[in-house]
Amino acid sequence: MSSNHSSQKRILITGAAGFLGSHLSDRFIKEGYHVIGMDNLVTGSKRNIEHLFPLKEFEFYFHDVTKFVHVPGKLDYILHFASPASPIDYLKIPIQTLKVGSLGTHNLLGLAKEKDARFLIASTSEIYGDPMVHPQNEEYWGNVNPIGPRGVYDEAKRFMEAITMAYHTYHGLDTRIIRIFNTYGPRMRLDDGRALPAFFGQAIRVKI
Repeated sequence: MSSNHSSQKRILITGAAGFLGSHLSDRFIKEGYHVIGMDNLVTGSKRNIEHLFPLKEFEFYFHDVTKFVHVPGKLDYILHFASPASPIDYLKIPIQTLKVGSLGTHNLLGLAKEKDARFLIASTSEIYGDPMVHPQNEEYWGNVNPIGPRGVYDEAKRFMEAITMAYHTYHGLDTRIIRIFNTYGPRMRLDDGRALPAFFGQAIRVKI
């Protein structure tokens, strides 16, 4: 193995076939990383990443992160983006949504600990629930109904944050949490039930 190859940073991206995960895969490959994309394709689409399949810098694991996760070799970073993100999806598969936020995050934190990898989770503005403070700052704890219809997503993400911080404080794991609000762009599903995709979908269909 050449020294150049051995020094190449390796990054695992879960939810790699989703909207954000696929763009992150593109970006990290462009910046010289070796990317391992992982997805069970429940809500992601292979079309989003199939252009990467011929590249030696990309590997794809068809895997459900709620099951034990094994990746051979070193890992420098883990980006956990696996989760249904739209109301249409997580209301249809509520148990899977809870499992990917709880069991999936636990499995990946264990992997990060084993590999001594920096760990980042994609959280969401939904951790604030139906907020009573606008705009929300990081000192605001939210107003969440845990047994409401959206509670499966909100609580999955809140648990993700809690267990990530527990690994940080107890095991000294190098962790990051990002709370994503509204996103849009290429590969966005126009039928995913969120406001921005619905707006853009309507705009595209309007006859001028």
